[in-house]
Amino acid sequence: MIPALMPTYNRADLAFERGEGARLWTEDGRRFLDFGAGIATSSLGHGHQHLTRMIAEQAGKIIHASNLYRIPQAEKLAQRHVENSFADSVFFCNSGAEANEGMIKAVRKYHAENGHPERYRLICFDGAFHGRTMAALAATGNEKYLAGFGPPVEGFDHVPFDNMNAVRDAIGPNTAGVMIEPVQGEGGVRPAPLRFLRELRAMCDEYGLLLAMDEVQTGMGRSGKMWAHQWAGIEPDVMSSAKGIGGGFPLGGIFAKEHVAKHLKAGTHGSTYGGGPLACAAGNAVMDVVSAPGFLDRVDQVARHLWRGLLALAAKHPTVIEDVRGAGLLLGLKLRPEVNNGEMQNAAVAEGLLTVAAGMNVLRLAPPLIITEADADEAVALLDRACQRLTPAGTQAAAQ
Repeated sequence: MIPALMPTYNRADLAFERGEGARLWTEDGRRFLDFGAGIATSSLGHGHQHLTRMIAEQAGKIIHASNLYRIPQAEKLAQRHVENSFADSVFFCNSGAEANEGMIKAVRKYHAENGHPERYRLICFDGAFHGRTMAALAATGNEKYLAGFGPPVEGFDHVPFDNMNAVRDAIGPNTAGVMIEPVQGEGGVRPAPLRFLRELRAMCDEYGLLLAMDEVQTGMGRSGKMWAHQWAGIEPDVMSSAKGIGGGFPLGGIFAKEHVAKHLKAGTHGSTYGGGPLACAAGNAVMDVVSAPGFLDRVDQVARHLWRGLLALAAKHPTVIEDVRGAGLLLGLKLRPEVNNGEMQNAAVAEGLLTVAAGMNVLRLAPPLIITEADADEAVALLDRACQRLTPAGTQAAAQ
């Protein structure tokens, strides 16, 4: 008999009762170091006093107000994001998939309003993940996720990641833009080379295309800058954001330059819950913390410390770990073919560490942005013990 809660997830048998910082406790009292952060979502960790206070205070005043009226909390948050990004205007929604759906609409609307409705196709990349709603799913292009849901939404052309020749070959009279994640999270924690991002920007300018950046997983400080594309010194025309932007409270956003945003007039797009008072109170609390002087420098410092620890771990366990990859506090351990990332994830859980599996047999680490060097060292030590669980006894002895 089917359970009351629809079984769309392969859930681990863990139920968390409370959290503090980068740690979670289960109902039966077990403690875990959380290096998954709700899949890069709990950017300020658990029980963050400023975030929880701002949410509680707002909930006591007004939780929801229709977008038929002004929402001062959303106006304030939008202005702050404009001041801290390339964007001239922001639309708030509730999730990354919603943000990507809206971003796709924005790209198509831009060309239609500029006299080219035939330009509606987006070039996307193998290994991408943009969400599970219908257009986002088509942009993702993964056959496993598409199976059983009928014909994919039309208008997406997939090419190999980091291959400019393939991108240029895919351009046609119907091409509207390029959609890319600065780091493919679900696809195996694969960073786009900064050179590649710069080349895409130049190519879009050359052909009159829009560069659409999916920063759902990489944005809001996770890379060590507010937005990961800033490492390449470029600006997209439009960008999606979610996950860490609300610190765990459902919040997403479409960020756009004026030449794109001005075409999303009243009636062209909307969301009942998007940009509500409570969500934007959470968003403003996160912005208070992440935009504070020195915070992003600290994220970058701790991320580099963790990176060095993971490189040493990989050198110690060459029969388990093949490579270390990622950017900032979105890092991945590429495992040897004989080691399954699900087994490694379970071994980490057995040692008290929460991680997230990703594609290409990668174990993903996406901890809260507030971790310390001591937290990073503890995570590496727990991963060391997890590796030992998966290493034959003879190999362990030889490595010592």
